Amino acid sequence: MDATTMTGTAYDDAVRAVRGGGINADEAANQLIGQMTDQEILGLLDGDSPRLLLPFIPILLDRVPFVAGAVPRLGIPGIRFSDGGRGVVIGACTAFPVTIARAATWDPSLEERVGVAIGLETRARGANYSASVCVNLLRHAAWGRAQECYGEDPVLTARMGSALTRGVRVNTMACVKHFALNSMENERFEVDVAVDEHSLHEVYLPHFKAVIDAGADSVMSAYNRVRGEYMDVNRALLTDVLRHEWGFSGFVTSDWVFGTHDAVVSLEAGMDVEMPLRLLRARALPAALRNGVLARATVLESARRILRTCVQHAATRESVVPSRAVIASPAHRALAHEVATESIVLLKNEAVGAAPLLPLAPATRHLAVIGRLASQANLGDHGSSRVRPPSTVSPLRGLRAALPGVRITSTTGKNEHRAAALAAAAETAIVVVGLDQHDEGESVVTGGVDVGVLGREFGSGPLRRLVIGLAHLASRFVRGGDRSSLTLRPSDERLIQVVVAANPRTVVVLVSGSAILTEAWRDRVPALLFAWYGGMEGGRALASVLTGGEEPGGRLPFVLPTDAAHLPFFDSTAKSVVYDNQWGQRRLDGEGHRPAFPFGFGLGYTRIEHRLLGHTFDNTGGHADVLLTNKGDRKGSTVVQVYAADVSLRRPVAQLLGFQKVSLQPGAETTVRVVLDAGPTLQRDPTTRRWSPRAGEWALQAGQHSPGSWENAVRLRHREVLMDQEDIPGQAGLM
Repeated sequence: MDATTMTGTAYDDAVRAVRGGGINADEAANQLIGQMTDQEILGLLDGDSPRLLLPFIPILLDRVPFVAGAVPRLGIPGIRFSDGGRGVVIGACTAFPVTIARAATWDPSLEERVGVAIGLETRARGANYSASVCVNLLRHAAWGRAQECYGEDPVLTARMGSALTRGVRVNTMACVKHFALNSMENERFEVDVAVDEHSLHEVYLPHFKAVIDAGADSVMSAYNRVRGEYMDVNRALLTDVLRHEWGFSGFVTSDWVFGTHDAVVSLEAGMDVEMPLRLLRARALPAALRNGVLARATVLESARRILRTCVQHAATRESVVPSRAVIASPAHRALAHEVATESIVLLKNEAVGAAPLLPLAPATRHLAVIGRLASQANLGDHGSSRVRPPSTVSPLRGLRAALPGVRITSTTGKNEHRAAALAAAAETAIVVVGLDQHDEGESVVTGGVDVGVLGREFGSGPLRRLVIGLAHLASRFVRGGDRSSLTLRPSDERLIQVVVAANPRTVVVLVSGSAILTEAWRDRVPALLFAWYGGMEGGRALASVLTGGEEPGGRLPFVLPTDAAHLPFFDSTAKSVVYDNQWGQRRLDGEGHRPAFPFGFGLGYTRIEHRLLGHTFDNTGGHADVLLTNKGDRKGSTVVQVYAADVSLRRPVAQLLGFQKVSLQPGAETTVRVVLDAGPTLQRDPTTRRWSPRAGEWALQAGQHSPGSWENAVRLRHREVLMDQEDIPGQAGLM
């Protein structure tokens, strides 16, 4: 029997009737509401746990689902919550690479398989609701939770987030978060985001709509304010846009504990469930309903949305209930390994002697593996997305398993003289450096919260001042949060320079959840890889790439600039911020800055050439046909990327329209059709809410990363048809 339903109950009868086609989910929800008391109906609108459990949330989150709206008398299981951007947080489950690493695969089909696995393990742990889909845009690399998003581009984020949603929904309800404009961590509870209509709808919301269109069952509202209003009371976005303009029919939950600011107003604005405890609504809603401050129709509307969504999903999800055997199963471990391999981005691979440094020469007999992260299973931050797998593989362990006949010496690098000596004695040195949960991640403790949600006694007076004071004090010592620098730690930069001076055959492996500036040492290093927080099999995957057993399949989901000043201004203490349409690669394009490595960049171990053959494109989208030829002597992969830009501008700004990942055998040739999204070339009229082409002279270009030049691009005539192009440079730019 499925832990999230109870057979032989009113709820089970309703699910069975919907599955059989006798009634629809709306009718089923109405039937259930007709059997419920007012207390039970109001109980749907917040978490089931008492407020006294607040201090124990971090302990309970990785042990049991958090339940909201269960009605045992009728068999209604309620929303049974599990977090899980990189895997299920309950118990010991498969730890996949973090979301931004999976974005680097540029492979929606692979991401959908990850979604299926996360949904299976979520359901096997007794939950029916997974908050695994985070599609907030990476506006700045210093954002502490960058590792939980899909990078800086709306089209890449939309495709990958939609794929994860489809996969998760096979077994559990999928929740997308954090709606909307959430991309700062330290001041996430207070910051007010100002944004113009065009930037809001054309930059920061399209990927949310795409995930809604892909079937997302639920939306989690963000902590921050938008245009002066906290998101739980922001009717303009929760109702006018999300429901009326986009047609979303699922339910909205708050972000946890401090994401609800007014029990009645939030319900009226369209926020259906206060999570995860009985806090504001448990105290305020019963009286508000009795005295007429809260309309009964408003309560019933939210109740109906919640029950309709739960019943509909229970009636359509995979019927076979997964057993605990699927959790961290061999198949899921193999998938974690595959994803980690496909995510690794090779940024540099220069020749040292007669051949490129990577893959490692088969005759290698002695390696030095150096760095404080080399022997650590560094899986990401320790916030709400933390997964505790039953086993892990560090880079050092992965290399030793892959190279049993090779002598491997290792040191943390804390003693730089010893590190230099080990490097000098080895044929090749591998330096593993980067970030960990102390440098970036979710800021679990902060002073900027309204502790009044805990009760009237915390609304004012000495108890309120005491709790806020303790929170401010704790926030100074808590790990994670927004990054204070985009460079490596000074000790890591010194270590790289010491090692490469001792051994010119040095490979640097970067571990992090976002961009790292490399200008202080990049030119001295012949081989450079981005390995992310690679999940439980990350070390094994890294070893397979370094040794040449697998191709480095990743491409950057963000730009790597040469200077932090080329990105938008970022102040982690800001109480207000302005979001516009200039960020990431687009900002560099518009200001004329050449990146260290452009958006979409990544190398392989073979040479694959591109040629655009033909294409169609109008205001609804289109496709481009691209001929690919593997000119190398080994199997490899590439990501065909198609961009558009207004070439009438002095500095055209590239807009990704579509992409396709392709693998080719040596000497093979194939033609791929890349589906194009017209959205980046359109604009929304704030008054009519209609979309139309942006003004300008638009052109199209295909390649392997964001283009640095538009001289040979195809012009768009009359904004309806893209003319043919004879040749598109394939490997132009940074190689």
